[in-house]
Amino acid sequence: MIRPARIARDQRFDPTAVLLALPDPLLIVDFEGDIRFANSAAEQFLQQSALLLCRQKLKDILPFGSPVLSLIAQVQLDNSVVSEYGLEIGTPRLAVQEVDVKVSPLPEMPGCVVVRFDPRGMATKMDRQLTHRGAARSVVGMAAVLAHEVKNPLSGIRGAAQLLEQNCSVSDRELTRLICDETDRICGLVDRMELFSDPRPIPMGPVNIHEVMEHVRKIAHTGFARSIRFVERYDPSLPSALGNRDLLIQAILNLVKNASEAVADGPGGEIVLGTAYRHGVRLAVRAGRESTKLPLEVSIQDNGPGIPEDIQPHMFDAFVSNKPKGTGLGLALVAKIVDDHGGVIEFDSRPKRTVFRLLLPLVATGMEPEQ
Repeated sequence: MIRPARIARDQRFDPTAVLLALPDPLLIVDFEGDIRFANSAAEQFLQQSALLLCRQKLKDILPFGSPVLSLIAQVQLDNSVVSEYGLEIGTPRLAVQEVDVKVSPLPEMPGCVVVRFDPRGMATKMDRQLTHRGAARSVVGMAAVLAHEVKNPLSGIRGAAQLLEQNCSVSDRELTRLICDETDRICGLVDRMELFSDPRPIPMGPVNIHEVMEHVRKIAHTGFARSIRFVERYDPSLPSALGNRDLLIQAILNLVKNASEAVADGPGGEIVLGTAYRHGVRLAVRAGRESTKLPLEVSIQDNGPGIPEDIQPHMFDAFVSNKPKGTGLGLALVAKIVDDHGGVIEFDSRPKRTVFRLLLPLVATGMEPEQ
């Protein structure tokens, strides 16, 4: 039996060191609303140093009328622990995000309270990861069934219509041509579905993600998105991704096309392409395998009207689309490609700001191409 490590009796114990090491953002706020303490996670969360935070009041950092301030007032009045879930927090330095907040009194410091923020982003991403992988697997099974049960009978129907066309009147030929056109359309849809049913592992190697992004931008800018402004926010120091160049182009191109369609109807359409290095992102992306680091982030952001809330939970399911002529296969294919790479796709959407993010693995040491 392994005994837990203990601090030696002659070793001085510093509680402040424990608070500083906590992974959750934590503040101590006094009765006047002044910040008395901020741990390292709070510095990262609020994007200010502890020294600067402790010179301010909490109300000067949070938005006007933030419910966090009401929670603090309630705890100071009742001397009880209060929790609130799903609050939106945003500052001039911090993008709006959803957090859980717990406020508790600090008996050793009368009038002071401890405010702990629990960002819900990663938990939400984990839930979405499982949902998107399930959606991709369901499309794979559906594609195999469609290829066998639908495509073969359609060939017979089209052949019969062509035979009838040879002996029917001119007015009836319009109907036989309609049959042929519709069977061709359905076969084309099944062909797209068959992209999901290939069980073979994809060949992967080092991929310069910025070359992929630039290739996609050129395709979009000279074609379907020629009237849309592109903004590039890249981290030039990123190492190579582990992936398949052609499939990554296909996935990112689908997302850029969706973004262009979202902003096409309004003036000032803009698409922001970004890359970043995400420290500490490590997920178990395959059952039964050890966790994998996914530090490379690719983002596609648009300033369109946003995704309707009622379809957001099903965005990556097949045949789900808010476009009048959409098939609902584009994002399902993106989900499968990202899944095949062992990555994660997630999104945030509200009016004037929709962002899709891909989290991808890096190449292993020694796989980098020679310069």
